[in-house]
Amino acid sequence: MTPCPVCRVPETRPFETIGERRYHRCDTCLATFLDRGDLPTLEQAVTHYAHHRNEIADPAYRRFLSKLATPLGTVLSAGSQGLDYGSGPGPALAAMLEAAGHQVALYDPIYEPNQDALEGTYDFITCTEVIEHFHQPADEFDRLARLLRPGGWLAVMTCFQTDDPSFAGWHYRRDPTHVVFYREETLRHVAGQRGWSCTVPARDVALMQCVGGSSPTV
Repeated sequence: MTPCPVCRVPETRPFETIGERRYHRCDTCLATFLDRGDLPTLEQAVTHYAHHRNEIADPAYRRFLSKLATPLGTVLSAGSQGLDYGSGPGPALAAMLEAAGHQVALYDPIYEPNQDALEGTYDFITCTEVIEHFHQPADEFDRLARLLRPGGWLAVMTCFQTDDPSFAGWHYRRDPTHVVFYREETLRHVAGQRGWSCTVPARDVALMQCVGGSSPTV
């Protein structure tokens, strides 16, 4: 049996084998994920990330990030404190949010391994093009839940998986560091497990709010 790394149900089903990469599908949360035996090593991931060119001042990159920054900005109070989780080498989103009057700490396990950032709590957390890299997404979402204050927002952006027949040729799947693929329904399930609300203000963007006190551990 292969358990789901997103919602932790104990059994999923084989979905597709593409080359030497084996994928599974969870019929509970609808996540599609790479077999644990095929996950890239840290060294392989770092080598691939070195080819990314995400510059803080790049107007095209900022327009891309605005798909999340704009709707997030409409729900934040002035001067909110946030965390850019998985900020990468060019934390443009943090710069955009700081320019809007918010405070943003950075954490990235490779480029900004600031453990102090994981000791506080926040009004909002952003994960842009990050959650598809999680090898243990349920554990990561639990960590983010602990970092959110009551009423806080988790804002994620990832390319939603929608078309099974096109999965093999999908550009997002071909990135060797992308190991989990989410549908809109998947993120709504993630939110529901933790007692959060979830809205989808734009394609590939979800805003989840910790609506009560401390979120339950799944």
